[in-house]
Parts: sequence; structure tokens; C-alpha cells
Amino acid sequence: MKLYNTLTRTKDDFKPRFEGKVSMYTCGPTVYHYAHIGNLRSYIMEDVLEKYFRFTGYDVKRVMNITDVGHLSSDGDTGDDKMLKGAKREHKSVMEIAEFYTKAFFEDCKKLNIKTPDVVEPATSCIDEFIRVISSLIEKGYAYEAGGNIYFDTSKLKKYYVFNDFKEEDLAVGVREGVEEDSNKRNKADFVLWFTKSKFDDQELKWESPWGLGYPGWHIECSCISMKNLGEYLDIHCGGIDNAFPHHTNEIAQSEAYLGHEWCNHWFHVLHLNTDNGKMSKSSGEFLTVSLLEEKGYDPLVYRFFCLQSHYRKSLVFSYENLDNAAAAYEKLVAKIVPLLEGTGDIDKEKYAELKKNFTDAMDNDLNTALAVTAVYDVLKADVSNAAKLALIKEFDSVLSLGLVEAAQKQAEKSSGAGEEIPSEIAELLEQRKAARKEKNFALADEIRDKISALGYVVTETREGTKVTKK
Repeated sequence: MKLYNTLTRTKDDFKPRFEGKVSMYTCGPTVYHYAHIGNLRSYIMEDVLEKYFRFTGYDVKRVMNITDVGHLSSDGDTGDDKMLKGAKREHKSVMEIAEFYTKAFFEDCKKLNIKTPDVVEPATSCIDEFIRVISSLIEKGYAYEAGGNIYFDTSKLKKYYVFNDFKEEDLAVGVREGVEEDSNKRNKADFVLWFTKSKFDDQELKWESPWGLGYPGWHIECSCISMKNLGEYLDIHCGGIDNAFPHHTNEIAQSEAYLGHEWCNHWFHVLHLNTDNGKMSKSSGEFLTVSLLEEKGYDPLVYRFFCLQSHYRKSLVFSYENLDNAAAAYEKLVAKIVPLLEGTGDIDKEKYAELKKNFTDAMDNDLNTALAVTAVYDVLKADVSNAAKLALIKEFDSVLSLGLVEAAQKQAEKSSGAGEEIPSEIAELLEQRKAARKEKNFALADEIRDKISALGYVVTETREGTKVTKK
């Protein structure tokens, strides 16, 4: 398998350190709010990668952190503490916020068929590890105390900026908003490992440490959680492109300074999901969540299908028009699977292997999910038995996780019970929505869709036209 490595900036043969085993780390959410669908694009692609590793026979151990403390808007004691911000917004404790949004995150993942990692570790459970590693970095001369805080000294490294081929705007996104100069730093690139003096006097979560009462910086969390659960060597580290700098850059700096050797062989980054106005975020425009898509009548798996139709290393532009196109294509694909459900006929092993190779060739070429989806269509067109087609689609979907066979079964059940009359009120709203869409008034069309949803019906766009079904 060839996979683009952001560290080498080339497509490299993916070779884990130990034969047959993959240690995989993925940056988890900061649980101060719901995840927006831009965040979830990264988790979808990481999920596909993990499942493909398993598909090809690897024994995978995947670890994910939960950031429930210490994620500030910048790398100094500046900006907003995201967890504290969430707690103030909802008049709850930080831990209540963390518990609620961690649960919400995994509920969204379940709707998107994203597998829960083998280990999920909240930062607040690893304080002893953070203190131990930071103490070692001080002893080795890689960290220093200034103004009550502990900083990593980037001047001690031969090379700090390891991910140096990104566009300036991508690096700027990683720095985040509200950055102010931190006068405690010896060097501009230095970053906080532990806070004891903070402008956040009402910070709830603080722990005793050799440097006083305080809390960890954001970057130290992932390094320690990875090393605790996966050891001194990591095969692949995943995350969104906005984490490459400074977060992943700082992870490499502190991990390799602590370990004294190279830490992670392969870095996998997913590019942004954008809107027409630019990068999606929680603070600008409509807050796009899985729940909002459901309210508008979309199956969450349609969003997963939308993501898989594009390469993970290309920015993807979200619009409801694009999602409608994906919904139509998904429903049409599912409809083609319905006649295969009985799975009759013999399986020609040679033809089966040939069709399967189309899929593995696509996935082995830098996780090309768009071509992998095309391989599903190739199966449907192939001159093989329904039994072979169904078996291949089930195999492919163990990786793509689009719920194709399950959706086909539901579609078949609905067809057998077809003929239910649509109330006149719903029919009238459908006509109004049709007129609004014709005039390209998508805001009004969405408003009408929401009214229909409130009345207990779901609107779905297909190539055959608009379909409405009872919830």
C-alpha cells in the first residue's frame, strides 16, 4: 500500500515497524461543543484507513485522545480556554460539558458508521504521565521555567519545522485566533508544557505538580497518551491538516526529545471541508452538525458517501446542492443493490478476484476512495452472478461502511409497503418547495423542508425526483 506521508512529502510504501501489526493514533475532539461536519470528515477518512488496514490482514491498535482540559486558542496563555468557554456558555462545570459532548461525539460517529477506537483516553486521566515526561524534558535540557510556566525550548532541536510544505493559510489556521505575544518565551516557537500562572483565574481543573498548582498544555497530551498506550514507536499518526502546525509539529519535538529517537514513521492528514465562504468552523456561518443534516432530511450516511467521493488530500466544498447530488447518487446505488438481495447463482472465483483487485488497487493507491466507490459500480455492471455481486459489495462495504446492503433491505421493505397516501398539507408544501428550488431560493426550500420534517415526513432528493416518506 502506498500512502502519502506528510513528513516526507511523498507517497511512501506503508511499512509498520512490526510485521502484521499497526499502531495508529488519531487526534480526538476537544469536547466543548458538538463536532461540526468538517471535523467529522477527518474521522470518516481515518475510519476508512483503519478498516482497510484490518481488511488487508493487519492487527490494528488505534488510540484516540479526548481533550477535556488545556486546549487554548493559541500556544501561549492567550485567547480562550475552549473547555472553560463551553462551561460558561451552558452554566455547567467543565467535566459536565466534557461528559455531555464526548457522548454526543460518539453518537455522531455511530450515525456515520465510524468505529470507536480500541482505546479512548481523556487527557484528565493522564496527569501523572504528563508530569513525568515534562520532568524528564527539564532534566534533559529541553524545557525551562519562565513566569511560572514550563516551556519547551525549540532552539535545542536540529530541525523544528518538519512539515514545511504547507500553504501559509493552512499554517495560520493551526495557530488559531486571538494569538498574543507571550513575553515568557525565549524563542518565538517555544510552547507551553504546563501552566501554573494563568490569566484564567477561574480555571476549574488544576493539579499539584513539582512546579505548583496548574494544568497541562494541549500538545503534551497527545504525545503522552500515545506513548502510554502504544509504546515508544508509532506507525501512523492521523489528524486534520490544521493540526499539522503547530500541534503535530510540537508533538514530534517533545516526543523525540524525550525518547531520544524517531517517534512516528508516517503522518496522515485530511484536508479541510470548506463552504462557499471558506473553512468551516463553529464560530462562522451556519453551525453544520450531523443533527442539523438529519433535521433537514438527510441520512448521515449520505454525508459519508459525499466525503468518500473525493480524495482525502483535496479540499472539499460543502453545499446543500452538492449534498443533494450525493443523496440522489446514493439512493440510486442502493436501488441497484435491491435486486441482488437474494444472492442467487455460483461464484466464479477468478472473476471475483479480478473485481476485488479493482477495489484493493484503488485503496492501495493513497486511499483513493473515489475509485473504490467506482469499483462498487463496476461490480454492479459485471457479468457475474448476483451471489458474487452481493458478496463483493459486502466485502467492499466492510471498509467503506456506507450501509449499502442494509439500506437496500430497507428500500425493499418500503417498496413492498408502497402506496401510502401523502396528506394534502404535505403535498402543498412539496409544491411550494419545488417552486422555491426552481427559483434557486434554497433558504426558503430548506425552511419548507423543516416544516415538512416537523409534520413527521422526510424529504429526499433522488435523480428520479423528490421523494417523501413518513418518519
